[in-house]
Amino acid sequence: MLRTSPTFMRSIIELKNVSKRFAGIKALNDVSIKMSAGEVVGLIGDNGAGKSTLIKTLVGVHAPDSGSIEIRGEHVEGWNALKARNAGIETVFQDKALCPQQSIVWNIFMGKELTFPFGFVRQKEQVKIANRLIREIGLTSELIDAESPVGNLSGGERQGVAIARAIFNEAELIVLDEPTNNLSLNETQKVFDFVGNVKNSGRSVLFIGHNIYHVYDISDRFIILDRGEVIHRLNKQEVSSAEKLMKIMRDTIKGH
Repeated sequence: MLRTSPTFMRSIIELKNVSKRFAGIKALNDVSIKMSAGEVVGLIGDNGAGKSTLIKTLVGVHAPDSGSIEIRGEHVEGWNALKARNAGIETVFQDKALCPQQSIVWNIFMGKELTFPFGFVRQKEQVKIANRLIREIGLTSELIDAESPVGNLSGGERQGVAIARAIFNEAELIVLDEPTNNLSLNETQKVFDFVGNVKNSGRSVLFIGHNIYHVYDISDRFIILDRGEVIHRLNKQEVSSAEKLMKIMRDTIKGH
């Protein structure tokens, strides 16, 4: 069963005054953000705002040039992808990195198969775990089980498989990069349901999107980036609608 009653106070990761340069261009400038347990944070900004660099810094692809990173309140030196994964930070990119020709269970356990001492895969156990994971995140169709080919799934359902894999990898923070891109309204709602179940389990989601309506609907709070800087932090209670969020974003960027 999913865990309930998420705790918003427990920090997962905090970036403090982080900056990153590429060939003399400052992609991130003195950025500070914090992700806590059981919340969905919407990250928005125009193209070139620094979202991709921030994501890659969060997951350890880039080490900051300056500033610091704390995991659950403890300072971390030598930030890299392994340390990010060990800290429970996983990314689901736009392409989802799934193999459509293979089954759901194969995709979830890819590279992390459960084996007996002589190397044989514990297939029945993997199927049982995979079925539990996809049901927990909300993939409840009777036509879908762990042995269903990923190629038969809709776009929203594939997002669910990618999220289930992140949970299997013991993710506490799942970074979703444009998860509703090119999805229908029905498929978008499926993704929202998956994200809601992740939040209710006490895990957190950083939701990156260009569609402000989607970001507004699913997020508890918002971070607006522009030219590598955090120019606004807003709780949902402060913003009455997606239109208001868009206006704040436009007005703030215009004056930045």
